[in-house]
Amino acid sequence: MKTDEYLARYLRHLKDERRLSPHTLSAYERDVRALLEYLERSSLGVAALDSYALRQFAAEAHRKGLGSRSIARRLSAVRRFLHFLVAEDVLSANPGKEVQAPKARRRLPKTMDADQVASLLALEGDDTFTVRDRAILELLYSSGLRLAELVGLDITDLDLADLTVRVTGKGNKTRVIPVGKVAADALRAWLAIRSQLASEGETGLFVSKRGTRLSGRSVQTRLKQWVKRQGSGISVHPHVLRHSFASHMLESSGDLRAVQELLGHASISTTQVYTHLDFQHLAHIYDAAHPRAKRRKD
Repeated sequence: MKTDEYLARYLRHLKDERRLSPHTLSAYERDVRALLEYLERSSLGVAALDSYALRQFAAEAHRKGLGSRSIARRLSAVRRFLHFLVAEDVLSANPGKEVQAPKARRRLPKTMDADQVASLLALEGDDTFTVRDRAILELLYSSGLRLAELVGLDITDLDLADLTVRVTGKGNKTRVIPVGKVAADALRAWLAIRSQLASEGETGLFVSKRGTRLSGRSVQTRLKQWVKRQGSGISVHPHVLRHSFASHMLESSGDLRAVQELLGHASISTTQVYTHLDFQHLAHIYDAAHPRAKRRKD
């Protein structure tokens, strides 16, 4: 049987029995066809396919510039195709089970430098919403909060006498985080006028113009408006302030465990991504300053 016939039978199986959408079918076809074209170039038949050939198939994709995530997706689709061929008695075993997908390169979080943060947080004006937004942005950066943690705060979670905030994070775990002086001043200014907006009985620390607890979507919208108004020219979302907090804390202290506690990460490996950011910063300084690192000008 020709390789195209194997693929056609498999696609009919996905369409008629698994009821996959046309978009998903197209994705499967593209990935499996890549394997079949590789086998043809290598003068290999489907029945002769083994784990070594699959590893070579993945290696070729890598050499051609395909990313780790795309290769992992392609191998997953191929593994399912080979499972189908085992069920059809074309193969006696699925060689894809012996082939591990390459680990996806972890994307480094986007951060701002200290000057960019200072420029963003320099909100001009003293109207109610500006005062509220200033308190929100200062707290996000001061304490490295997740967006959900910020909007979930109640007034009683904030202790400005002790300069701390009690946060309920992922897994319903509570942690107490310091609040910086600038953020504390911004929060005091907001609390002084909060009653102008808040509905009676509303416990949320930050409230909307309707008087109810502010939503995460509203915070994102307001931040986008401020970024545009400040003319920074960079794309910023609330989590960028958390990433910037973590990166700046690690650059200054070098204490990975402390940053882990402040961020509320369950695993130190999650926090370690910021060591890569710190290294990039150091590497940039090295390249710019070290005599042996500087590129010679022709």
